Amino acid sequence: MKATRLAATAAASAVLLLLTACGGGARPTNAGPGYPLTVTNCGVDVTFDAAPERVVLLKSAAVPYLHALGVMDRVTARAGQYPKEYYDAETLAELNRIPLLTDRTDTSGHLQISKEVVISQQPDLVLGEVDNLSRDTLAAVDIPLLEEPAMCPDATTTPSFDDIYAQMQTYGRVFGRETEAAAAVAALRERMARIQAAAGPASGRTAAVLYPTVGGGTTYAYGAASMAHPQLEAAGFRNVFGDVRERVFEVTVEELLGRNPDVLVLLHSDGDPRAVEQALTALPGAAQLKAVRAGDVMTQLFNFTEPPSPLSIDGLERIVRRFAEKP
Repeated sequence: MKATRLAATAAASAVLLLLTACGGGARPTNAGPGYPLTVTNCGVDVTFDAAPERVVLLKSAAVPYLHALGVMDRVTARAGQYPKEYYDAETLAELNRIPLLTDRTDTSGHLQISKEVVISQQPDLVLGEVDNLSRDTLAAVDIPLLEEPAMCPDATTTPSFDDIYAQMQTYGRVFGRETEAAAAVAALRERMARIQAAAGPASGRTAAVLYPTVGGGTTYAYGAASMAHPQLEAAGFRNVFGDVRERVFEVTVEELLGRNPDVLVLLHSDGDPRAVEQALTALPGAAQLKAVRAGDVMTQLFNFTEPPSPLSIDGLERIVRRFAEKP
């Protein structure tokens, strides 16, 4: 057993050394003006000698940014889940041209992928950090990683829609597309203005954003440190968990009944939205919730709320449209 483990470790090390020697993570040579460029991500300085040309996606959150900047053709591989409901036809066509390494996840929805598979793609940028493939692991073979700021470990900054504009500008700098980023930000600001005009002033109604566990288990709620909070405010609601200074936390039906929101927004990663709603309404006592009794419950995919991205604006529009007819 011990000899087997040593052999496996040696083989993995040899793979990493070979890939590094063959140019895995090597920077492109077409540096251009503005490079080298250093951006700070999750408290770490990440330097680019040139605009990335071989990008591997390990999470879907960056897709709307890359599409808006016109650099989806630089994504050479992807892994994880990319629900088609997130994207327009043009973005879907771009995604379908990108090879999928794996969409395998564990029971908690976390991507399962080996470092050897990712490194073998010889990326000059990886977008999205996963549990078994850290920033430090990739840095050891000279591959930079960027994570969405709201998903950084120990993130304490309260998110806002301004974070979306700032992240678009960051990606614009990284990819040498600052003009496109400025135009995309202007379009997003105009869209936000139209949505908030449709939402009108604060209604005085209350709401909560939850993540039920399908098949039974923990129900999670989103507090003031989540993108759900400014999203509800922009839609004219008061987040009943706005006094909780956490991003996400476990919640009981008893606490939900105590706060008794007028509206419930249920998030999920994939699958049947009806099963997600049933996962909440089937809980003992949940039928007494004001939102459940009135039928004011909607489900939407996770990235329509978190992390902050253009999809959060899509999600806001969905919430406003769903509840616009209510007084």
